[in-house]
Amino acid sequence: MNIRKAAFNFRSFILFTALLMSVFAINPHFFNEGVSIRSVEYNSSASIGGITNPKPTSSPLSREKIIAINEVEIKNIADYYGAQSSFSADEPVSVKTNKNAYSLITKLKDGKPDLGLTVVDAPTTNIKKGLDLQGGTRIILEPEDKISDDDMEILLLNMNERLNVFGLSDVTIRPTSDLEGNKYIMIEVAGENSQEIIDLISKQGKFEAKIGNTSVFRGGQDVTYVCRSADCSGLSPFRASQQSSETEWASTFQFSIALSPSAAQSMADATKPLQVTGQYLSSPISLYLDDQLVDQLQIGSDLRGRVVVDIAISGPGLGRTREESQLAALSNMKRLQTILITGSLPVKLSIVKVDSISPVLGKTFVSNAIKMLLIALAAVTAIIFLRYRKIAIVIPIFITSLSEVTLTLGTMVLLGANLDIAAIAGILVAIGTGVNDQIVIMDELTSKRNVELSWIRRMKNAFFIIFAAYFTAVASMIPLLFAGAGLLKGFAITSIVGVTVGVLITRPAFASAAEELYKDENQ
Repeated sequence: MNIRKAAFNFRSFILFTALLMSVFAINPHFFNEGVSIRSVEYNSSASIGGITNPKPTSSPLSREKIIAINEVEIKNIADYYGAQSSFSADEPVSVKTNKNAYSLITKLKDGKPDLGLTVVDAPTTNIKKGLDLQGGTRIILEPEDKISDDDMEILLLNMNERLNVFGLSDVTIRPTSDLEGNKYIMIEVAGENSQEIIDLISKQGKFEAKIGNTSVFRGGQDVTYVCRSADCSGLSPFRASQQSSETEWASTFQFSIALSPSAAQSMADATKPLQVTGQYLSSPISLYLDDQLVDQLQIGSDLRGRVVVDIAISGPGLGRTREESQLAALSNMKRLQTILITGSLPVKLSIVKVDSISPVLGKTFVSNAIKMLLIALAAVTAIIFLRYRKIAIVIPIFITSLSEVTLTLGTMVLLGANLDIAAIAGILVAIGTGVNDQIVIMDELTSKRNVELSWIRRMKNAFFIIFAAYFTAVASMIPLLFAGAGLLKGFAITSIVGVTVGVLITRPAFASAAEELYKDENQ
């Protein structure tokens, strides 16, 4: 068998080069240990200690990886949370990563010592898993009013700014549309406990302070500074937690802000005509968030008509216990602080669709997806063997199919695309198309009616069919890029990438190898 000529030719060289580049891009580390940092909470122990949020566009293997805590090796998530459970409040902790070493001081979160890190098991490749495979929440939002492309850009910038202020990096926001031209925003939140994040970025966040019916200041430009440190923000020292009913407790948060000169003047003008009743003015200042009353604060009589820049903002938090109400108050405070810093969104948004997938289910999807690919390849190989009864034909087709999967995954890594269930379906489509094209090539070579035709003529016939099928497949995938608010985009892109690398790289290499093997079979 003339394997040397089949394997070592120019087209095979192009295939081998592309495979090496794909493997380099995927960068497999099958025995990678440790935990990778997914996000760093703002003002947490880790944030204060110098650990930074990874960029959303960074590749999985480039993210900082924790390898030891207090000189104890960390191999997985269980080790990390086991180490964290042994901490006490205000305890010094040494954290060693693959990039640096840090000295942190633990803080309390939900009554327990916490470093403020969200971690995942260290990845084994640079392939980015989609929400289907890693778990999380996908939400599709629709602007209630029609907006221009410029307004959409402002909207996305504002939402991303909220995420930056909130201290998150594991959330993806991107615009999308359907075939009718309707505009949507798709938000993907990785991991669990995503409801707080969804509330933060899906609601308009219009903050307004009123005295009577007069608006005195709003979030965004009217607020020049928002305190988020412990010395001027937190639970109110003047309004203790109280049991409002048999099943409900109420706590109050408070933090300081600084107004712009124009906003301070507006507040002075609004308080000037008010009457003095004891220690306070006759009308309180009412705080509204998304047109809902958050709190009402009495205004001291000494502030009547005065231009005051520094004021305090407060609001409630409710829960079944004292601790729950305090945690709710702190959560509401954090959201309100973020909105005051970034301002309101230019339009109101309505929720069109919400999909939630647990991380456990995501891991099940990964194992099932791998099984699907292997079963598909095995089934195709068996059918081809039954058709041709020649190992010399079956092995090249099997190797070519594996090559197409590798090239498709490598291209997706280079494009920064996510691998999800839809993308895996696209890979299966590419495998089927590739095998079909290889059968077309083999049938042209082995057909008795083509005996009188030259090799070049036979290949022209085969590749005419292959390219016709290719352009048909690509054309059929283009509408799917926009259908269903972009939910089928992964399937369409992966299918297009798979059939493209097949037509341009693997089909020519297979044709050259098949020629040599076929000649050898007929000698």
